[in-house]
Amino acid sequence: MAFTIRQLQFFVAVAETGTVSHAAQALSISQSSVTEAIKELEADLNVKLFERHPRGLSITHTGHQFLRHATRILTDISDARRTFSEQAANRGGRLQLGVTSLVAGYVLSDLLARYRRAFPSVEVHAIEDNGDYLEHLLIGGELDVAVMVVSNLRDRLAIDAEIVEVSPYRLWLPLGHPLASADSIALADILSEPLIMLTIDEVEENTGKLLAAFGTRPKIAFRTRSVEAVRSLVATGAGLALLPDLVYRPWSLEGDRIESRDVSGSLPVVQIGMTWRRGSGLTQNARDFIGIAQAQRGARQRP
Repeated sequence: MAFTIRQLQFFVAVAETGTVSHAAQALSISQSSVTEAIKELEADLNVKLFERHPRGLSITHTGHQFLRHATRILTDISDARRTFSEQAANRGGRLQLGVTSLVAGYVLSDLLARYRRAFPSVEVHAIEDNGDYLEHLLIGGELDVAVMVVSNLRDRLAIDAEIVEVSPYRLWLPLGHPLASADSIALADILSEPLIMLTIDEVEENTGKLLAAFGTRPKIAFRTRSVEAVRSLVATGAGLALLPDLVYRPWSLEGDRIESRDVSGSLPVVQIGMTWRRGSGLTQNARDFIGIAQAQRGARQRP
């Protein structure tokens, strides 16, 4: 029996939320329906997609590989509905787009690919820079829209924003770290641990403020602008990291496992959004780009 689109949707939901219960809640269906769909999918593929344990599920290496295929299939299906619009295919013009570093590799690539498939005649010009500079370009009319972290917008009177992704912070640990098996991890448990600090967007600022509340300077083992470097350093035991779940992947480039755990307490979230100059009147190309981002978020929230 060939796997179904619905099974792929359920599998992606479990992979993204980490538990059957959270996936069922997000999909507004029963847990038994999700569990049965995953079992059928594993039987059809003849592989093990998840490891079962008392704390929930963890995706296997094979499951992580299949996740890329499943996500691509679901995206292609969504795109197919747009492809047959003659008006979209023939529309030309330009889209001046800005993006911040954190967003570029984890939100923009898929979003931009979908937009280009739906509107192939639109010429897209994109620039990557820090949030302050992108705000300057938006206000100056040099960008139509920017995809960026909106949690810390500087000029909220001049910039409109619509959130398309919300990502909580979680703790990254190497396989076998003592905290990985703890029933509950508190921020105080992290203070004595060396930290790998990602220095792009607002990540370092948020982490620093969070730990400074304890009156102790965090032990920074390494600072880097590279998420892949953080992954490798954490996986090999050089330190822990507090990062948005948005950028979490369970494997480093070297193939080492990285664990991710919730931390009790009030952790910040990263809000990713579409931003544009207030009162400017969006171009149709910009409206279409924002619409695709809205549709992509909606697809993740329904079966």
